[in-house]
Amino acid sequence: PLSVSPAADPAVISPQDPTLLIGSSLVATCTVSPDFPLKAEDLYWTLNGRRLPAASYAALGPSTLSVALARLNGSRQQSGDNLVCHSRDGGILAGSCLYVGLPPEKPVNITCWSKNMKDLTCKWAPGTEGETFLHTNYTLKYKRRWYGQDNTCQEYHTAGTYSCHIPKDLALFTPYEIWVEASNRLGVAVSDVVMLDILDVVTTDPPSDVHVSRVGDLEDQLSVRWSSPPALKDFLFQAKYQIQYRVEDSSEWKVGGHCQCRGTGRGGRGSRCSHLLPPQVVDDVGNQTSCRLAGLRPGTVYFVQVRCNPFSIYGSKKAGIWSDWSNPTAASTPRSERVAGGCDPKGGEQNTTLRRELKQFFGWVKKHAYGCSNLGIKLYDQWRVWLQKSHKTRNQVGKEP
Repeated sequence: PLSVSPAADPAVISPQDPTLLIGSSLVATCTVSPDFPLKAEDLYWTLNGRRLPAASYAALGPSTLSVALARLNGSRQQSGDNLVCHSRDGGILAGSCLYVGLPPEKPVNITCWSKNMKDLTCKWAPGTEGETFLHTNYTLKYKRRWYGQDNTCQEYHTAGTYSCHIPKDLALFTPYEIWVEASNRLGVAVSDVVMLDILDVVTTDPPSDVHVSRVGDLEDQLSVRWSSPPALKDFLFQAKYQIQYRVEDSSEWKVGGHCQCRGTGRGGRGSRCSHLLPPQVVDDVGNQTSCRLAGLRPGTVYFVQVRCNPFSIYGSKKAGIWSDWSNPTAASTPRSERVAGGCDPKGGEQNTTLRRELKQFFGWVKKHAYGCSNLGIKLYDQWRVWLQKSHKTRNQVGKEP
């Protein structure tokens, strides 16, 4: 029997764990250790578990077998493709990882926002193509302009795959330089530097205490009131608000026609915005915290949301960033009292008169009849006689001097 050292490897693959550009070719060799009684004809190759054709093999010596791989595609997995040398009985003798891909592209579209001026979150795009087929590291770096040292962001993937969050230690009233570095086995790429001031990229929580209510008996209107975001009440800023609403049976919030609601500011009643067809977005509500929606459907449930854009914080000239939408708040418009299909305004008056007379009738029945057994046309006729006498009495009283 053959004596083999426990530390001896059955075979060696060369090159070991190479990194290659997409489209490259490779010739790899598997050389069996002299301690193992295996020959080149006893070997075969697999790539990601799939046996490679014998036509791509070549014996380079009694115990060395090569395989030729042409025009390689990008790796199926970022951890590399598995190239394995096997013995005839399927045993694994040696393995190598092939890293086939592209160098990283320069990251683009860096955008940042600060929640209530307490932190900074940035996101970016990995480039025009994006996919490198290799594990690529992205590092967000930042520093104060003109002075200060480079800092590295630590909390990644907080707002998506390509994002990072800086939770604290940021200065106001000073510009920052921000950039992203991308690196993988084939190279490094650095984005353009973005210059920003924290005060120019502030966003906040959605408006709180959103209330939606009817406007008296008006069938086509709802009143919306809310409070400004609490976190910004102590700062010098202006805010504009946007209202979004939809009918109950609509599944999506869509942008429709725009309408400016001009009101009297905090606590004001707002004004009528007509000819809006839901779902809608009402723009430019301004710095007020109330608005009246009009042109709505009678007897319909509406869901309403409000969001806030804080701007002009401490004199910043930037446009500000919209907050998330508030949680939906529901309310219904009053039902129309008009008779369906009726265009004559007298129809509504007749309907109201009929309801009033029925109310009087049932009140009289309760007072003059005993139970419901005698309820019929005769009883109704008696009530009509009583009603006529009552009217005559009121008319005579009204004529007395």
